[in-house]
Amino acid sequence: MRNKGTGLIFLGLLLIAAALFLTAYNLYDEQRAEQSALQVIDRLEDYLPSEVPTEASTEPIVEQAPMPSDAPDYVLCPDMEMPVETINGMDYIGVLQIPSLELELPIASEWNYPNLKTAPCRYSGSAYLNNLILCGHNYTSHFGNLKNLCEGDIATFTDMDGNVFTYKMMERETLNPTDIEGMESGNWDLTLFTCTVGGQSRVTIRFELLQDSIIIFETRKIPGQRIF
Repeated sequence: MRNKGTGLIFLGLLLIAAALFLTAYNLYDEQRAEQSALQVIDRLEDYLPSEVPTEASTEPIVEQAPMPSDAPDYVLCPDMEMPVETINGMDYIGVLQIPSLELELPIASEWNYPNLKTAPCRYSGSAYLNNLILCGHNYTSHFGNLKNLCEGDIATFTDMDGNVFTYKMMERETLNPTDIEGMESGNWDLTLFTCTVGGQSRVTIRFELLQDSIIIFETRKIPGQRIF
């Protein structure tokens, strides 16, 4: 009996140690992810606008003016590939900003698990085709607080040419992890999603583009400059 009791105590201590190790690792991993994203943002700051809208415009959408001769390339050719900037061997298509969550995050061009350890990624689509879907880990510093967004909250996406797309949150959904069809359904201009703790479901946030809020900022980008 004494040996059995000693074994149970040892097992309990082992489980406690494993739990503490897992907690410490998760904290380390989240801090590492936050620092990685901040480092990329620092490298991309010359591409960002000086001001970001914090609420939706109440002005009515006016009739679209004739296409100016200096219209952005994506307006003339929406099927074009989104430009990228390469940092430490990883391609980025732009920066996502959500003022209500105090988030400013680089967006990797392609999603895979190693990339998600650094920054949220493009899951599919394009800002130019109004079907952009972004995924991110549920780190607090990444997409972990998407569940706290409210209808009407604003998000902006700035591409690597300095074009700013402003979106308004419309809906929140909870989807199964394997529901790819559900994730890609609907005519949403922007979708953000992340897994819940334990990966049992996906928090999915849907946005609509504010047509009267597309802004082209003059950035400090040097033509032809690339970041390595």
